[in-house]
Amino acid sequence: MEAVKADESALVAALRAGDEHAFMQLVEAYTPGMRRLALTFVRTPAVADDVVQEAWLGVLRGLDRFEGRSSLRTWIYRIVANIARTRAVKEARSAPFSSFGDEPSVDPERFIDGHWAEPPEPWRAVLDSEARSLVDGAIAALPDQQRQVIQLRDVEGWSANEVCNVLDLSETNQRVLLHRARSKVRAALEDYFGDCA
Repeated sequence: MEAVKADESALVAALRAGDEHAFMQLVEAYTPGMRRLALTFVRTPAVADDVVQEAWLGVLRGLDRFEGRSSLRTWIYRIVANIARTRAVKEARSAPFSSFGDEPSVDPERFIDGHWAEPPEPWRAVLDSEARSLVDGAIAALPDQQRQVIQLRDVEGWSANEVCNVLDLSETNQRVLLHRARSKVRAALEDYFGDCA
């Protein structure tokens, strides 16, 4: 644990000194998770991207005030959560044109030089896709706090303490929210697979 704190202290010192390489490594490591967290608050990927960009600016502006009372990651994700909450309130009042969708119909990552990256296995892909869609849909249908807690705990793999710090929840409340979220997702899977049996 001491080695982690020492590494983090060195990283913070490098960031404060303006080490661009250290900052880019941090951006590459944290941006995907920050975006997923933002998507638990806001409706569109475009807005989530804006939240992440604004959060990185907040990190740069606030780095000198970072006191190390929490981990750097927790501090950064707390910034994301606060910005995303504010944006979600604004977004609830309007529907941007970007929400009508201009995303590719097939993820470009599935191809290499115009060919499938991995040959599709039709039955496996259909079952995996159905199950994943079912889980994603069940998570998306959860109340906000349950969705945020299950996203961070089960999708991102965060500890209970980190989730409590980022979402400003008590340990008991976090545990209750996670239990309810997992129960609802499990019920959705049981209903679906019960019908298939």
